[in-house]
Amino acid sequence: EVKGVASGGGSVQPGGSLRLSCVTSGFTFHYNDMTWVRQAPGKGVEWVSSITATGGQSDYAGSVKGRFTISRDNAKNTLYLQLDDLKIEDAAMYYCTLGWRNLRVAGGQGTEVTVSS
Repeated sequence: EVKGVASGGGSVQPGGSLRLSCVTSGFTFHYNDMTWVRQAPGKGVEWVSSITATGGQSDYAGSVKGRFTISRDNAKNTLYLQLDDLKIEDAAMYYCTLGWRNLRVAGGQGTEVTVSS
């Protein structure tokens, strides 16, 4: 079963930082591009960032570019997302998905990010 368990979320004030992790299982991590997506209450799934299998290339949604950094540790089958300068509109449940810009959250556990003053 393909699975990604995200953690590291929490409640921060605007301008704060968090580091999310997603530990994966059920597939060969180092062969696959990976993606972070998020879903705010009452809204659809939004693509946040993707990274290639080797980590050599990445891409970001315009709303997070310059503030978020995606990375991966293939030895640990783990995907990361560093969230800096958080804004209220970043509040959402964050998930990792398999593939490039894949919005489908399947077999995953998200982590909640709350941003409020």
